[in-house]
Amino acid sequence: MGKGYFITGTDTGVGKTLVAGGLAALYKNKGLNIGVMKPVATGCKRVNNTLVSDDAAFLKLSAEVEDEYDLINPISLEQPLAPTVAARLSHTKIDTDKINTAYDTLCERHEYIIVEGIGGLLVPIDEYYFVVDMAEEMELPVIVVCRPTLGTINHTLLTVSYARQHGLDVKGIIINESAENCDTIVKDTNTDEIKRLTGLPVLGTIPFHKQLDIKDYNKELLVKIFSDNIDKDIII
Repeated sequence: MGKGYFITGTDTGVGKTLVAGGLAALYKNKGLNIGVMKPVATGCKRVNNTLVSDDAAFLKLSAEVEDEYDLINPISLEQPLAPTVAARLSHTKIDTDKINTAYDTLCERHEYIIVEGIGGLLVPIDEYYFVVDMAEEMELPVIVVCRPTLGTINHTLLTVSYARQHGLDVKGIIINESAENCDTIVKDTNTDEIKRLTGLPVLGTIPFHKQLDIKDYNKELLVKIFSDNIDKDIII
């Protein structure tokens, strides 16, 4: 079984891919043998008749790995919907064994692995198989990515509570400023409340930067921002 982190979020679009890629880039920059995985991706684009996820492509670039794309992203679906719905509309069935096989292979190749989930913990992958079940099977400590804005206390507490109910080891929380002009009072007070009510550390706050974009990879900027803003203890 691999060592590393399972990255989940309080919602879709909170910055899981950016955080997963940033952590992978930090590991790689320190000379560690890091692998990455986006087990399930929807909203994929057709490139030479193959479905490709922007998220998975960003992770692969960030970690600078040569692993086959099918290992990094074993399940690719075209419709930008929940996996069960996207699979149903494309008349396919998600093969969870394919995910497990790819994960085991990557764990054999790499000392550490960063896995990015899809959406939040209760996103359905198969009819009765959710992201939380996948995280349980992978046995990696979990990092929760959240927004700094109003509503994040509720979303974050619900995510942490549900993770703990399922026996997941929640390492901490990373706050991602995904938009400009974040209200400082809201951010600071939300951060304090989340720490107080969960008893978890906030491992870092990623500031908004116009050039920090998963579709326009900038290695130097990614490493610098994460080096400057992430708790160094997060590197195992």
